[in-house]
This record gives sequence, structure tokens and C-alpha cells, in this order.
Amino acid sequence: MALAIRDVREHDLDAVLALNNAAGRSILALDAAQLRYFHEHAEYFRVAEIDGHLAGFLIALREGGEYDSPNYRWFAEHYPQFVYIDRIVVANNYRRHGLGRIFYCDVHSYAEVRVPLLACEVFLEPRDDVVVLFHGTYGFQEVGQQRMGEDGPQVSLLARDLPSYGYVRETWLDHGGLPDVPWLAERERPQPPESRRLAGERHS
Repeated sequence: MALAIRDVREHDLDAVLALNNAAGRSILALDAAQLRYFHEHAEYFRVAEIDGHLAGFLIALREGGEYDSPNYRWFAEHYPQFVYIDRIVVANNYRRHGLGRIFYCDVHSYAEVRVPLLACEVFLEPRDDVVVLFHGTYGFQEVGQQRMGEDGPQVSLLARDLPSYGYVRETWLDHGGLPDVPWLAERERPQPPESRRLAGERHS
């Protein structure tokens, strides 16, 4: 089995959308415009590819964005810096292969050199004890609860401290930034259509 974790590409988006919307009640549905927002704005948007097939994906965002998720907004109101895991989806055919832990290790490596906190939430309605246990064994602790809108599900808001961040900040971030090596690079995000149009106007 050949596994690759890589940044999402334009041609992956249709498959990502289908995978997201087939995931069931524990994952909020997306439309094409919402997925496009993630493609253009998410700092972390990676897919798992197994033998050339899309097996899963994880999307995470930094603080300071305009994302209107009530859970993202909760963390924005309580913490100055964080990476927020918005969603992780693994295709049915590839579950129980450890992809969830691989993704969490990868997003942890991304986050710990940039922020002091990794954040997410789990649904309590319907409650999935396997998901709750997974996050607990990975070091997440509950820092709050809220209901997503008047009729939405109750969620547990989780956070994991990233102690390595202090060392990275003092050694590199406060002195010019991270080393210029591929594994520390930010993903290249496409320009929104309006930005592309304006850029074309400037060069015409």
C-alpha cells in the first residue's frame, strides 16, 4: 500500500466534495462554494492518497480568518493564536488503517511550529464515543461546550497545548521566521477569482 499525504490540488475538489457529503451525520455537508472557500483560504488542506485513490482529507485554519463557523468563532474569541481542525474525513474503504492518527500527526507537526494551540470540536449529539476517546488519547482536553445555533447539535470544544511552540518561537519565529525548507513551507493557495481579475487588469 503506497500512502501519500499531500496538499490538495484543484483536480481533487470534486472527489473531496463527494467524500465529505457521503460521510454521514458527524460531518457537516458542504457545497461547491464552501469547498472553494477552504481551497482558497485554509492554511492546511491535505489529502491522503493510497495507491492513487483519494482516501481522506483534513482541513484546518489559522486564527484571523473570516470563516463563519460558530466553533471557529468560539476559539477566535478565547485564544489569540491557534490552528483549528474544521473537519477530517476518511473514506469507508480506508477506515481502520490508522489514517486518522496519521492526519493528526501531520497537522500537529504543521501547527506546533506556528501556534501554541491545536483546536477542534466533537459532536455530542449524536455522541460517538470512539471519536471522543480518540481525541482524549491524543491529548485533547475539553475547554468548553456550545450549541451550534438554536437547533444545532451540542458540541464539545477541544484544545491541545503545543509546548514545542515556545522553543520554535524563541529560536526562529522571533528572529526572522522558520527555516526555508520544503517540509516547513506553507501551501500555495489559489488567488480568489476577483484577485485574479484585478491582477490581470493591472498588467493589461
